[in-house]
Amino acid sequence: MNAPERFTLRMTRFIRAPRDKVFAAFTTEAGLASWMGPRGMRVNAAQVHAEVGGAWQVEMQSRDGSLFVVGGHFTALNRPASLAYTWQWKGEHNPMPGVETLVEIALHEKDGGTEMQMTHSGFPAAAARDGHNQGWSSTFNRLSDALDPQGSAGTVVLLGDVRSSYTRTARMALAEKGVAYTMHTSRAHTPDILAVHPFGKIPGLRDGDIAIWETEAIVNYIDECFGDAPTLRPGSIIERTRCLQWISSINNYCYDTMVRRFVLQFIFPKGEGGKPDIAVIDKALAEMPAQLKALDTAYGTRDFLAGSSLSSADLFLAPILAYVKMMPQGGALLAQYANVMRAHDTMASRPSFTNTQPG
Repeated sequence: MNAPERFTLRMTRFIRAPRDKVFAAFTTEAGLASWMGPRGMRVNAAQVHAEVGGAWQVEMQSRDGSLFVVGGHFTALNRPASLAYTWQWKGEHNPMPGVETLVEIALHEKDGGTEMQMTHSGFPAAAARDGHNQGWSSTFNRLSDALDPQGSAGTVVLLGDVRSSYTRTARMALAEKGVAYTMHTSRAHTPDILAVHPFGKIPGLRDGDIAIWETEAIVNYIDECFGDAPTLRPGSIIERTRCLQWISSINNYCYDTMVRRFVLQFIFPKGEGGKPDIAVIDKALAEMPAQLKALDTAYGTRDFLAGSSLSSADLFLAPILAYVKMMPQGGALLAQYANVMRAHDTMASRPSFTNTQPG
């Protein structure tokens, strides 16, 4: 009888750190605890006996409280060039019951850092291999964060134009979560953006090999992956629903009226003689009061749209209102809505707002 087919995953990753440090990250308890597990997970416990035949085990916990335990034994240790260990899931949340696989790591000095080559073999199915591919990609992002002198800025790259309200929303989310990142100036439909976003819109986010596009998805990814607090998602079902409701409304109604047909008419005038198109502006001004009234009612006595604390909905609206306030007639119009102005002043005082001014 033929042996069952086995599947292999291979990955290569450059880490800006010496080989000794990368090797130690795999073979010490403090090292494993600092990075093992995909983003959004935390390590509750790590045990390592770094000798051939020695055991290792890591217990990880997701944000919903689920526990994931994986461990095995070292089969080779050749400091600082290579190591190998078995890999077996344990406990309740076990994607491959009864299956033991093998992880082999080779480390090569390159460009002042380390090129890491991983081979993970013995998967019983392609789906299991592909699922671990996603997990390892995110896990190695955390390894880079832990060892790179730039921290997460060596892995997380935001592509966009700082003048864009959507790019600013993403920047504010990164600031609220305290995430160090690299800003890469990119315009819509350029090759670097198209490599991330199939429709060429900004912003885009790269987290190592992982590409995220569409601002709401980027903000959600930032919130889920980086720290439990502060959260950009409200706690109750009703507040989470309100948050999603307002993000949809801002994207589908407010942006078109306030930015596309009002703000951008002044910044990129397309009227006769290169002047703003007054007819387009007047129509937008006629529609804005209904939107501002709805926002004013939603705020009531609160300073945030979806509840008593900041949520991602507030990050979508603040950059838009900032632009409206700067434009002719915009400031006077906003001044008629006391709750909107009070809430916007609250947002404008936050470091995430002041530190992302487009200039």
